[in-house]
Amino acid sequence: MIKEQAKAVQDPLIQRQYDDQNLTEHEDEDEDGDLRTQVIVEVKKQIGLAGPLIAVSLLQYCLEVISIMFAGHLGQLPLSSASMATSFASFTGFSVLLGMGSALETLCGQAYGAKQYHMLGIQMQRAMITLTALCIPLAIIWFYTTTIFIALGQDEEISIGAGNFIRWMIPCLFAYALLQCLNRFLQTQNIVVPMMTMSGVTALLHIFICWALVYKLGLGIKGAALANTISNWINVVLLGVYVKLSPTCKHTWTGFSKEAMNDLLSFLKLAVPSAVMICFEYWSFDMVVLLSGLLPNPKLETSVLSISLNTCWMVYMISVGLGGAISTRVSNELGAARPEAARLAVIVVVVIAILEGLVVGSITILVRRVWGRLYSDDEEVINYVATMMPLLALSDFLDGFQCVLSGAARGCGWQNICAVINLGAYYIVGIPCALLFAFVLHVGGMGLWMGVICALSIQVVALIAINLSTNWTDEAWKAICRVQTSNAIE
Repeated sequence: MIKEQAKAVQDPLIQRQYDDQNLTEHEDEDEDGDLRTQVIVEVKKQIGLAGPLIAVSLLQYCLEVISIMFAGHLGQLPLSSASMATSFASFTGFSVLLGMGSALETLCGQAYGAKQYHMLGIQMQRAMITLTALCIPLAIIWFYTTTIFIALGQDEEISIGAGNFIRWMIPCLFAYALLQCLNRFLQTQNIVVPMMTMSGVTALLHIFICWALVYKLGLGIKGAALANTISNWINVVLLGVYVKLSPTCKHTWTGFSKEAMNDLLSFLKLAVPSAVMICFEYWSFDMVVLLSGLLPNPKLETSVLSISLNTCWMVYMISVGLGGAISTRVSNELGAARPEAARLAVIVVVVIAILEGLVVGSITILVRRVWGRLYSDDEEVINYVATMMPLLALSDFLDGFQCVLSGAARGCGWQNICAVINLGAYYIVGIPCALLFAFVLHVGGMGLWMGVICALSIQVVALIAINLSTNWTDEAWKAICRVQTSNAIE
């Protein structure tokens, strides 16, 4: 059925690229090749992609972490307020935009593999239009953060501080939306070193900007939020200039086009489940911080759970880089009609993820007694963070494993399936377990994190089962059909 759909598009050039003989020839080449050589080549490709992408993920996430660290040294209340605001910003804004933008990993990645280069620019413009429009209602939600927090029963002082913080970050929403589009556009073309360079420059500037606004100009917590906005816009401008002027993008970016307004629905059909898939996962982590505000001693619990979450996300950025690499490899190979190469890429990244998880988990446990001092001078906070770190080590291992499998899923276009998995793992299992441990068994903040571990375990098992049962030849034909359909509409 898929082969028949692929042949149905009236474009002889594309049909010749994707006929039955094409797939058979590639499969024969893979079978005749030396497996060890193929694995070595694949490892080099993934490391070449993942290394810079890990750096990009860490550097871009460091903007939030640095701002929270500056706020944390102003006192426990500013730390709690900034942490709550950052979690709410992720919950209601950043995770949604990140998820919507992730659709480009499928669309641009498969188009690039199929050598339909002009489609990358068109798809990116569609994403920019859609995500920018989405920022408007999200900005309205951010404006009323204080009211929302108080209505949810959060501490009034923390709610007011969080509301002030997030209002200064509203312009950051629009920058973040454009940044996701630019990142995916370059990532799917394997142009990752320039992304790393621009992110590094931005992170270095962010430290100076935070210092100047928080201490030199005396803006306090507002300065930390404003620094996030300024730095994200700097990153957008740098990447935008690169895309415009670099010869590496001359075939994929040919300027703004009215064609981007055609068939926005096709983008939304993949972007919405992409957002749901990401949000179901990210929201559960942010809900842990919000729930911590309902525990006894909410300032302590919120501060420690926020530090734990920020630590988890920082480590998670390594897995995000690996997930981005495998998403690019899988989507490129499927678009190029090489299913066995895509399958090999998944096997290789799973082994890499296991090794990475063991190393990171060990380091997390070793630094448990000093990590809290980076965020706070309060001994109670520091000791509590040390107690949480072994749980973080386990969750980091599981999270890294599911992240690479989710990346492979995005490369295939399985966002709908993953959305269902994440719904079951986090909201049928994870959150109820967290409530049980924290509020019924009175384990406190550690109980909330134990619920997260339960969810990650279910998610990992489900993703492994799906990958083991995948017919990669069928996935290649689905990719072919998707690229042909998009090209036919243009």
